[in-house]
Amino acid sequence: MAVQEHPTFGNGKICYIELPSRNLDESIDFYKTVFDWNVRKRDDGSVGFDDSVNEVSGTWRTDRNPFAELGILIHIMVSDIHLTVEKIIKSGGTIVLPIGKEPPEITARFSDPTGNVLGLYQH
Repeated sequence: MAVQEHPTFGNGKICYIELPSRNLDESIDFYKTVFDWNVRKRDDGSVGFDDSVNEVSGTWRTDRNPFAELGILIHIMVSDIHLTVEKIIKSGGTIVLPIGKEPPEITARFSDPTGNVLGLYQH
């Protein structure tokens, strides 16, 4: 069996996200605790993150307003949506659309501590 190299490179792949943040330390703690994202300091001193499977990376931007209005909705895949919802609430986030409101998919929406609205998806 071939070993999968990460990240997977390919034309059209979504690869990088810039998330608004009202407080960098708060955002780092939230996404590390809830989603196990790997946070790293770059050579220039800025902070970046990689998702838990090393396929998407990004950074937090303190110079932008949160995206609280629905437009493009990014969903984060989780293995246990109920456990993730509990972690979100304990970590300062809010559930804005409960589990099960978009059948047949297993989804929910949450607001992180900054006010960004994102989706959860359980396969």
